[in-house]
Amino acid sequence: MTALLAVLTEEAGHAAHRAPRPCACVPEVVLADRDDATVVRHGDTVAKAHAPDTDPVELAVRLRVAAALHGTLLPPLGATATPLHGRLVTCWEAGTPVDRDDPDAAPWEAAATLLARLHATSPAELPQPLPDMRGPAKAARAMTRMRAAGPHPAAAPVERAWATLPAWARAEAPAPLPKLLCHGDLHLGQLVRTPAGRWLLIDIDDLGLGDPAWDLARPAAWYACGLLAPDEWTRFLSAYRAARGPAVPADGTDPWPALDVPARALTAQTAALAVAKSVKENRALDEVELAVVDACDRMAALPPELEPTTTK
Repeated sequence: MTALLAVLTEEAGHAAHRAPRPCACVPEVVLADRDDATVVRHGDTVAKAHAPDTDPVELAVRLRVAAALHGTLLPPLGATATPLHGRLVTCWEAGTPVDRDDPDAAPWEAAATLLARLHATSPAELPQPLPDMRGPAKAARAMTRMRAAGPHPAAAPVERAWATLPAWARAEAPAPLPKLLCHGDLHLGQLVRTPAGRWLLIDIDDLGLGDPAWDLARPAAWYACGLLAPDEWTRFLSAYRAARGPAVPADGTDPWPALDVPARALTAQTAALAVAKSVKENRALDEVELAVVDACDRMAALPPELEPTTTK
């Protein structure tokens, strides 16, 4: 076990047993051990070591937002992060994640409703100063990672697709107005069911102000790539509209002008990460990875749809 995992495991145990008592919990479980996050579960508590470059001021604001929106976001167990072994650590109540082996039970409606509620929250009513949503920055980092990995024949279509995007989607300019509260990295792995049976959004590292269409972009991209069934996409989009989410028109008109650029950016991000991993692991792209690279090839030949310039 690395030094970070050892101290994080100890922190999770302390948080799980806030009063001194003998521990009868099952052994700790390492939920994630990546460069950008290390997560350990002890009993009913999860401890997370955030990325080394995490801004402490921005994380503090995001923690206060999560505490304020406790019906939408999982609230932290504590108002501040703890410096630990060179990382900022936060603790959270453990929940039940989405079952990856049961796609038919995927909570698309819950995800869409939570997003709509998040997007409809007035930023003026939240702790300040709210940082920008980090979705475009994550996409740009994926491109940097692909370039640093070394040459690969699939990199060229990804680069061409990336070049078609406007500056804001490449994290080179501010997002278009209006800037609303966004999750920044929405996928089904960002939902947990609490012991009370409520679905909540987790992972606040990318939370902030930006274009709410970004939070719909990953399922939109999967749908466009043929990786998400039309009925699942319809369930998600319909639930978002029913909850009056502001990212797309509520009257049933074509949502794609609002979603096209973010969906393209998420497709390029996914493809860039796939290429980087294939180079690192010295293996061929798998079927899903090839699908997103092929989508990049098609995207490069077609300009993005016109973006709205005022409100969605």
